[in-house]
Amino acid sequence: MKITYYGHSSILVEAGGKSVIIDPFLSGNPGSGISPSDVKVDAVVLTHGHSDHFGDCIEIAKNNDCPVIAVYELAVYCGNQGVKSHGINIGGSAQFDGFKVKYTPAFHSSSISVGDTWIYAGQPGGVILTMGGQQFYHAGDTSLFGDMKLIGEMNNIDAAALPIGDMLTMGPEDALLAAQWIRTKHVIPVHYDTFPGIRQDAQAFCEELAKTGVSGHPLKAGESLEI
Repeated sequence: MKITYYGHSSILVEAGGKSVIIDPFLSGNPGSGISPSDVKVDAVVLTHGHSDHFGDCIEIAKNNDCPVIAVYELAVYCGNQGVKSHGINIGGSAQFDGFKVKYTPAFHSSSISVGDTWIYAGQPGGVILTMGGQQFYHAGDTSLFGDMKLIGEMNNIDAAALPIGDMLTMGPEDALLAAQWIRTKHVIPVHYDTFPGIRQDAQAFCEELAKTGVSGHPLKAGESLEI
């Protein structure tokens, strides 16, 4: 499995000849290092509807003639924008050609801003992506919550993307505990430094992770982790 970071919370996962992008906030993020037109994937997966995660999902789905996979209400919204979509609700999963997507809880909010109107986008979620016999957990935007222990007990998570920005999600201290609860081997810190209110020292976070026996990877945009 190859995991490539494109800034903020955008992650491209490749394995077994398939590729999936999660939360493709690219053109609106000067730190992404990639254009939506350069993305070649078999599916787009969304954790929730906020613009810094929804991002360029419609353009990418149209360019690749691939589905947007999301929580039900968000999937319906995407379908109404003229793309293929597949709704999965929290706790549910679906098998696709070469990969499986399961939605876990996440404690946050989810909506889409259209002018002065906010559209309800269902519950936010985390995603467990199984590809090539390995599991990648993208926690989405979330606080620390006790059932992360259950996620760790029920799965064999090889790598995870955990938010560390604080203010809008859990911060570094809580993410350290989350990494231990989900029993993962590798952590990629996400959702930090994009905006002034979420500045964090990812290197320092990864150094603290190492003390717990977990490998941290403070990737820069375009850098990859292979497991």
